This record gives sequence, structure tokens and C-alpha cells, in this order.
Amino acid sequence: MNAPAFARAGSPFSTTQIRTDRDNEYDAFARVTRRLKAADVAGRGAAAGEAVHMNTQLWSALATDLALPDNALPDALKAQLLSLALFSVRHGFRVAAGDADLSALIEVNTSIMAGLRGRAAE
Repeated sequence: MNAPAFARAGSPFSTTQIRTDRDNEYDAFARVTRRLKAADVAGRGAAAGEAVHMNTQLWSALATDLALPDNALPDALKAQLLSLALFSVRHGFRVAAGDADLSALIEVNTSIMAGLRGRAAE
């Protein structure tokens, strides 16, 4: 193979990193948490409702995945995450009703993000 053909084929020594499921999960939590933080600064309103809705969708998807029989996480961790999912959804309803603020949701998500990066909660 000549040099141009080798370049087109891609080097086997490429430095491109492969994204992991953990990276994707972190990014999903980071996106939602940024929205929650922005809504927290802006105050109640449409932004808060949209951010809470996104957070509920994220936690619902996570809970669905945790309940699948082929989920390989340890049962104790699955139970803890399902508990956080339930808390997050319920707290989101309280935020929507005007009975709570976004800080608890932000804190939970930030802790999950730290865990996905292998760090203690900041």
C-alpha cells in the first residue's frame, strides 16, 4: 500500500478515542444539569419546566435500563440508582408545583456525574 492509500485507509495507530457508554451517560447528565442550573438562575418559569421535564426523561430512561434483566450492574447499585430516579422524578413534580427548588436535582445529578468520572462528589 502506498502512502496516500494508507492515509485514506486510516492509520492503525490513530489517536481517536472511542466513546464509552459511561462517556455518553456523563454527557447526558451534563446536558440536563446545565439546563437545570440555567433554569435555577433564571427562576421559575418555562425554562424550569423544560429542564425538569428533561431531567425526568433522563432518569426514566435510566430506570428502564436498570430494570432490564441483562443490566450487569450489581443489584445493590441498581437499587440505589432506582431510588435516586424515583426521588428525582418526585422532586421534579414538587418543583413543577412550586413546592421545591431545583437545587436537589442539580446536586443529585452532579454527584452522579462525579461517580461516572470516578471521583467523589464535589
